[in-house]
Amino acid sequence: MEFDVVIVGGGLASLSAAIRLKQVSKMDGREISVLVVEKGSEIGAHILSGAVIDPIGLDALIANWRDDPESPLATKVEEDAFLFLTKKSGYRLPNALMPKLMDNHGNYIGSLGNVARFLAKKAEELEVEIFPGFAATEILYDEQGRVAGVATGDLGIGKDGSHHGGYTRGVELRAKYTLFGEGARGSLTKQLLAKFNLAANSDVQKFGIGIKELWQVKSKNFRNGLAQHSFGWPLDSQTGGGSFLYHFDDNLVSVGFVVHLNYSNPTLSPFGEFQRFKTHPRIRGVFEGAKRISYGARALTEGGWQSVPKLTFPGGALIGCAAGFVNVPRIKGSHNAILSGIQAADAVAAELAKKNPAPEFTAYDEGWRASPIGRDLKPVRNVKPLWSRYGTPFGIMMGALDMWTNVLVGKSFFGTLLHGKPDYACLKPLADVTPITYPKPDGVLTFDRLSSVFLSNTNHAEDQRCHLTLKDASIPISSNLPLFGEPARLYCPAAVYEVTYKDENIKSDPQFVINAQNCVHCKTCDIKDPAQNINWVPPEGGGGPNYPNM
Repeated sequence: MEFDVVIVGGGLASLSAAIRLKQVSKMDGREISVLVVEKGSEIGAHILSGAVIDPIGLDALIANWRDDPESPLATKVEEDAFLFLTKKSGYRLPNALMPKLMDNHGNYIGSLGNVARFLAKKAEELEVEIFPGFAATEILYDEQGRVAGVATGDLGIGKDGSHHGGYTRGVELRAKYTLFGEGARGSLTKQLLAKFNLAANSDVQKFGIGIKELWQVKSKNFRNGLAQHSFGWPLDSQTGGGSFLYHFDDNLVSVGFVVHLNYSNPTLSPFGEFQRFKTHPRIRGVFEGAKRISYGARALTEGGWQSVPKLTFPGGALIGCAAGFVNVPRIKGSHNAILSGIQAADAVAAELAKKNPAPEFTAYDEGWRASPIGRDLKPVRNVKPLWSRYGTPFGIMMGALDMWTNVLVGKSFFGTLLHGKPDYACLKPLADVTPITYPKPDGVLTFDRLSSVFLSNTNHAEDQRCHLTLKDASIPISSNLPLFGEPARLYCPAAVYEVTYKDENIKSDPQFVINAQNCVHCKTCDIKDPAQNINWVPPEGGGGPNYPNM
């Protein structure tokens, strides 16, 4: 099948690019055929975020979205709270001390998945074709080495490689230009970064893992429009991360926890830290008598300004979180995702209008730093490096000071700091750390991973090929286990990985087990594995989580 533009991924960046292309085509009176291909069973099925949403992107894309009766955002931020937590207490930071960049007033609280569904409907009204349930698994190239589209994966292949009765061959989706909006650590994005050496002039990319639950709380504990963030306990001073609690809609509270993936202790469990966080005296009261509705997890890009790679290459570009446009201190990326989709679409439309379009639409890459995206990311570029270097209390203060100087005098006294090592190289050996132990879940406020995965509605075809591949099957037991205790058992928020023994008492004959059916597609294993031995690739289209209202 041939199109002018194929867009990989059904997130906000991709849908915004599709909408913008159709808006331009209608204004100019010319036809631009656009296809969005999404691996989730439906648009929004794999979308996960807090989310407090800066409306700047939506305002640029759909001027009257607030007046639309189907608008997905109805709750404005009414109260902004920042807490520093100790083990038994906590302190609210005065809002007056927080840099203006951190102010959430004027933003909206809601479900990012529902925003994606809203944008998908707008895209379809503009005659964008959307194929949910189709995973793009292969990049197509022409004779000159230019990206010429993607191919979707075959369906109905068993674990042994045999074809089932429902076997269906993948489809080649060819395009003049292809945009990749796969989100953090996309499988095809990794290939493009390597093939075109896109990160040659940028700093190492950094990541975090965000884990989220959606609760319906009692009215007495609900504070409509409250956006609360915290840092500190339960993480130690050298481990970056923090929490969010957002109150919105019908007594709903989104609670989540982010752990920066440059942590050093291999016995740390991001899921365990999240569960501990909910037991804090300043937090647990919100969930008294409440009902947990949903659960999910997703990696997020944290490198920011200095880690954004070259965005364009012959035949296509990276957009949204695939490009790395998350503002770490604000814990926001959706607004920049939408803006990047708009900017890429404008550059593509300009080339398509020419008699002889150029292989590469460089205007997008050349222009983003001077755009609202760049103006959002540049003032906060040193927050993550300072936090990583100096730990939570001092690093946060240094980061706040740096944001203030950017606001007041328009520059940083630090210049632009670099991030250092990639996240997978940050783990210390077991012998050099104090092991962390986590309490058993109570089933009321804290939970285990398997019961949580159940709430994510995750499903994979039972007999399909494993989408979590090992470059060397011996490494988990021969190297990772003795050196790090095989950290995949702990950093995975879905209990995908485990080490089993023939005799548990003497720990004999260890085996590395992959429970791929549990995978929520967070990509943490692909990022954090110290040997870089795990490669996440898309499973059959439609597999994975099905997040409602997340």
